[in-house]
Amino acid sequence: MDLQLRGQKVVITGASQGIGEGLAEVFAEEGCNLHLVARSGDKLTRLAERLRDQHGITVVVQEQDIAAKSAAEAIGKAAGRVDVLVNNAGAIPGGDLWQVDRERWREGWEVKVFGYIDLCREFYAAMKAAGGGVILNNIGNGGENTDFRYIAGSTGNAALMAFSRALGGRSLDAGIRVLGVNPGPVATDRIVNIMKKRAREQWDDESRYVELLAAYPLGRAASVREVADLFAFLASPRSAYTSGTIITVDGGITSRRSI
Repeated sequence: MDLQLRGQKVVITGASQGIGEGLAEVFAEEGCNLHLVARSGDKLTRLAERLRDQHGITVVVQEQDIAAKSAAEAIGKAAGRVDVLVNNAGAIPGGDLWQVDRERWREGWEVKVFGYIDLCREFYAAMKAAGGGVILNNIGNGGENTDFRYIAGSTGNAALMAFSRALGGRSLDAGIRVLGVNPGPVATDRIVNIMKKRAREQWDDESRYVELLAAYPLGRAASVREVADLFAFLASPRSAYTSGTIITVDGGITSRRSI
């Protein structure tokens, strides 16, 4: 299937590793030109060099902390005219209400909640002036599966779900589509670290984290590619009537819940 994305310009935050790196790979394969943002300039540079060589596209890197004051404005200025914005940066710390103190809670939200909102505000205005665009927010199914052990993240993700629905409900009037994507557990270093922590809490043995992973649908977490491919389709004209909604990709974990 031709996703009709070739030549479009895509901004991806948090692009140096994990899902962000996978997103860069997929959009590069589709022939998109990329503006990659992350705090790790060295990783971004290496990724950009590889994608340019493999796919013959333009890749610009920007070392930027999304939580910094005026970060959204700096990214908007550096990126210029953009067709697709993928908000992906940030990981809200895990833990219960007493394990995540007010400073860590706020630090996490400055990146993933307020950082997303600021970037949407910046790029929405530019897209509207240019006649259209797509904004995709990588959120996470913790907003649907509220978790005492991930209380800051569950609360932040729920807020971003509401934000994406509210913004995307009217955005097509301006030629813009806004969507949220809720991945469940994804096979990255982050999920391994989370499972090791929970194995220590449950059995005092982090090596048993594989038993927790085995409890997921199909006995595994999602692959990065399974998530990144969904983003590419949603960004494409093939999904032109989709806006103001949340798409969950978690192997049915959310739907397995029962009273």
